[in-house]
Amino acid sequence: MADSNNIWQQFLQQIPAPLRNKYYLILVLFFGWMVFFDKHDLLTQFRLQKAVNKMENEKELYMEQIEQAKKDRLDLEVNKEKFAREQYYMHKNGEEVFIMVDEEGE
Repeated sequence: MADSNNIWQQFLQQIPAPLRNKYYLILVLFFGWMVFFDKHDLLTQFRLQKAVNKMENEKELYMEQIEQAKKDRLDLEVNKEKFAREQYYMHKNGEEVFIMVDEEGE
């Protein structure tokens, strides 16, 4: 029994002093728990931040699309005939319609 205590004390003496401090050990265990095992661990936080960034980018895209839709609506209200001819290829009787595709714009 005395030999086992002696071996245990020798083992403890080989460990650096800060690692033998119980407060240091508790602090390391706490941070380990928070980083790897907690419900709000770092990996989860990174995933959530990535999702938030993606949603903010999508929000900007949708805001631009809303602005374009508002401009199109105003254009439609001002010039209904132009809209009908361009969007639905409508034409008057006896009139020929030529469709020109702009490769750079579309």
